[in-house]
Amino acid sequence: MRSTPITVLVVGATGSIGRLAVVEAAEAGHRVRALVRDPRKARDLPESVEVIVGDVTKPETLVASVDGADAVVFTLGSDGAGKAGAESIDYGGVRNVLRALGSRQARIALMTSIGVTNRTGAYNLGTEAHDWKRRSERLVRASGHPYTIVRPGWFDYNAPNQHHLVFLQGDRRQTGDPSDGVIARRQIAQVLISSISSEAAERKTLELVAVTGPSQRDLEPLFHALQSDAPGGLDAVLDAANLPLEAEPERVRADLEAVRTHPTPAKTGELGLYRTKLR
Repeated sequence: MRSTPITVLVVGATGSIGRLAVVEAAEAGHRVRALVRDPRKARDLPESVEVIVGDVTKPETLVASVDGADAVVFTLGSDGAGKAGAESIDYGGVRNVLRALGSRQARIALMTSIGVTNRTGAYNLGTEAHDWKRRSERLVRASGHPYTIVRPGWFDYNAPNQHHLVFLQGDRRQTGDPSDGVIARRQIAQVLISSISSEAAERKTLELVAVTGPSQRDLEPLFHALQSDAPGGLDAVLDAANLPLEAEPERVRADLEAVRTHPTPAKTGELGLYRTKLR
């Protein structure tokens, strides 16, 4: 795991997970930027944090936030804004930040959701949130940036002694309630921030839950045990193939094509320039 401080941009920095990610990154010694729409909501962030005002739905406001960023941590969410919000924020926010990055190299950590491949459940049928979050995952994989995608279980439904982290793959837990798995918000932030300094976490997608027991101090064995996503693939390893690209809206396919045009490193063995920058 790398220990060199880097510049980390947190997108969704005033949300319930984003605030914790900001603190986690600052405590890890990184230089932290918080992207916020309303600077008043950032008043209680650590004094060392650089607050940058921008709106993920307005690409022209994002350029300053990504300039010089070594890593981008996405914790944004549409917070019940329906189908339009799911597309414009959960998906559109990721697309717009990636566009602002252009050919700049950055490590990506993206938070989506456990059950994100469940297309037929009542939640997705009503909001399309799973589909749009899954499309945001595809954008990250297609972008060529080194990445980790974290799909957390139900926030803060864990018992006081339920902090032992478990990394899953294949997105098989889809009941749509806390029986799918629970996790503390602070631990979500910990995993996201730890992933950006871990070579073992690169090109990996995981569902994150906790079971009874103490938390682990070292996450490297958990990252090492995961299967990597297929190089050049759009979906996570072991995921159900139930979102065919040919059936996707034209605007979604156009976004994928656009993000692929930027010459960023795509494979672990091709990250020499990226690692040189961080040393």
